[in-house]
Amino acid sequence: MLRIGEIAARSGVSVRALRYYEEQGLLDAERTASGQRRYPENAVDRVRFIQQLYAAGLTSKDVLALLPCVHTGVATPAMMALLLEQRGRIDRQIAELSKARERLDEVIRIGRDYVPEVAAAS
Repeated sequence: MLRIGEIAARSGVSVRALRYYEEQGLLDAERTASGQRRYPENAVDRVRFIQQLYAAGLTSKDVLALLPCVHTGVATPAMMALLLEQRGRIDRQIAELSKARERLDEVIRIGRDYVPEVAAAS
């Protein structure tokens, strides 16, 4: 079992965030007689997964709805609909970012092709 500080250090997430995850039902902790939180070893992977889902734009409500699928390997029709909806949203974001990168690459190419006389002389 790991303490909250150990989970924070291993996952790169603040202690405050871990407490929030617990409040939201995303992360379970056992309590010692003195009230300290203790987490199983797999909590680090769970926290990293939660972070990935947040980074992908999912809400804590969405993450909470999807976590049972992660543990059981079984998805309900509602979970599948949410997963597919989120995947489509992420695909659209990737397409938009790819277009932005292509435009930026063009600007970089133009910038590299243009060398002012002053800069060339120095």
